[in-house]
Amino acid sequence: MKTGIIGLPQVGKTSLFKILTKAKLEDRGYSNPREAHIGVARVPDERLDKLSALYSPKKTTYATVDYVDVAAIGQEALKETAFLTSLRNVDALIHVLRAFEDDSIPHVGPVDPLRDIKNVEFDLMVSDLTQVEKRLERVEKDLKKKRTDELERENALLLRSKESLEQERPLRELEMTPEERKLIKGFMFLSQKPILYALNIGESTVLGQDLDAAASRFMLNEIAGRPNAGATAICGKVEAELAEMDDAEAADFLSSYGLHESGLVRLIRKSYELLGLISFFTAGEDECRAWTVAVGSKAPQAAGAIHSDLEHHFIRAETIRWDQLLDAGSEANARARGTLRLEGKEYTVHDGDVMHIRHSG
Repeated sequence: MKTGIIGLPQVGKTSLFKILTKAKLEDRGYSNPREAHIGVARVPDERLDKLSALYSPKKTTYATVDYVDVAAIGQEALKETAFLTSLRNVDALIHVLRAFEDDSIPHVGPVDPLRDIKNVEFDLMVSDLTQVEKRLERVEKDLKKKRTDELERENALLLRSKESLEQERPLRELEMTPEERKLIKGFMFLSQKPILYALNIGESTVLGQDLDAAASRFMLNEIAGRPNAGATAICGKVEAELAEMDDAEAADFLSSYGLHESGLVRLIRKSYELLGLISFFTAGEDECRAWTVAVGSKAPQAAGAIHSDLEHHFIRAETIRWDQLLDAGSEANARARGTLRLEGKEYTVHDGDVMHIRHSG
């Protein structure tokens, strides 16, 4: 999963990227200020931690997310090929929004996340509309030469897309069949990408309550409730301090704010929900590992996430929920209880399943 981090200047976008990926950007030389920063973040997972404690494996491997931090967004930036390419090659967007007051950090006008969303959304849609209009011109010329079913379908879909964009409705809200999505997948439209709005709020003594209430306070509930959108809140200042602490210190620090997990954990979890992703686990003495698959994946597809040969030679999956395995204390006990079961090719994988793949390879 690759997620692009976007936002206007001075919103805490690059700071969030550095905290997520632990990247030391100051150690690198970037000749182009618009050059994208790319980093990898480990997906924290308490379930995997507990499985690892049960098995004491030689290695514990967490799922990861690639993050791409691009320069401040705007009409001019979106005309640059390198900037556009970086943004089009991501699966989803996190739009970081300034929701904190700080006189030392310049800001044009009052802090207004809803206004900033509308401005950035408009820029994304203008970029997509330009692309749609160019492609429509080409398709119309091709249709005059020879009419085919595929060109007819593409033309109809592009006209629907154009109408949606002209009405200032992003393409992520346009209903499409799986076939239609496949038809325009290559365009990688920016306003079609799922988006998570991340409010960067100020520090307070009741931070836990403020984080929970942030979307309502800044009137984001309606826009975040639209198709393929969501909202969460972080406090960049607190997250930066947490990033410098060990686990025990971080737990104490969080509890002092009335929190049991960091904003980054919630942000990553929301990203997974938005993209329709879940985690399943493999566990043993050699390695305990988290794997990422789409919601609704069948057992052979999960096997394919581990290795393509496993999908091809799949026979059965020995499966148990992670909490049932912990409760049993061992696979032998789980087998005796009947909670460790064999599932076939039609089994739909659930979030938190622990699986051993049986194969003929």
